[in-house]
Amino acid sequence: MTDELDRVRDHYRATGLTERLRSALAIFGPEEERLKPEQLATLDQFHTRGLAATAELANLAVISTDMSVLDVGSGVGGPARFLEAAYGCEVTGVDLSEPFVEAARYLTRRTGQDGKVSFEAGSALALPFEDGWFDAALLQHVAMNIADRPLLYREIRRVLKPGGKFATFDVVLNGGDPLYPVPWAKTRGESFLLPAEATCEAIEAAGFDTLVRRDDTAAAKAWFAELRASGPPPSLNLGVVMGQGFGELATNLGRNLMEGRLGILTAVFEAVPVEV
Repeated sequence: MTDELDRVRDHYRATGLTERLRSALAIFGPEEERLKPEQLATLDQFHTRGLAATAELANLAVISTDMSVLDVGSGVGGPARFLEAAYGCEVTGVDLSEPFVEAARYLTRRTGQDGKVSFEAGSALALPFEDGWFDAALLQHVAMNIADRPLLYREIRRVLKPGGKFATFDVVLNGGDPLYPVPWAKTRGESFLLPAEATCEAIEAAGFDTLVRRDDTAAAKAWFAELRASGPPPSLNLGVVMGQGFGELATNLGRNLMEGRLGILTAVFEAVPVEV
């Protein structure tokens, strides 16, 4: 497991990320200028369909003001900031990449949300939180980096209250062998994709009941087609986060979806009470 985690850390090492973000955000004015979360949406939503996918997932999970929400694999914090801004809930993000966590804290200070949105460095396979702490958990485009799915889903169940919601939006195997590199892996050896059925079975086995399950592959294809048709990306894009070469990774993900090699699963589950 240590070797696997080290490979994931290396993939998301993002050396000098906070300074790159500081430079990129100069287009909005002085450092002390408070930013709105939506101004960051093109670079801080690290998943297919961006902010729209996060908003839909939160709606399906019925996030509300009084909830404590965990964002597993929180990246640079875009979904966490959106949830707090949209619902007023308390949000905690956890990510394996320390540069991502540092950048997430920096961006959250820039939006003035650091009182209700926090970030911790840690592994999704050993979440640094007490049992039954959260009302809901989100997982977006993270599981494909994790080989031990049963442990991942058991950890998420452990930190959720009975009846808590677990909402996932992830890439799944659909048919055929994916082309690499892709945003989460340079080679096949760093990628741990499962079909949608196997994903849901693993989640249910960890102590969840399925509430919502849908195939969002068509919506993802339409999103990639729209991106291609709209011309060059905005100056604030995920390339700022992941560095040069990210365009090729994103293009390969789009091709894998278009050719039916990969799909997109959206699902919401409810934590079943643990029998004593």
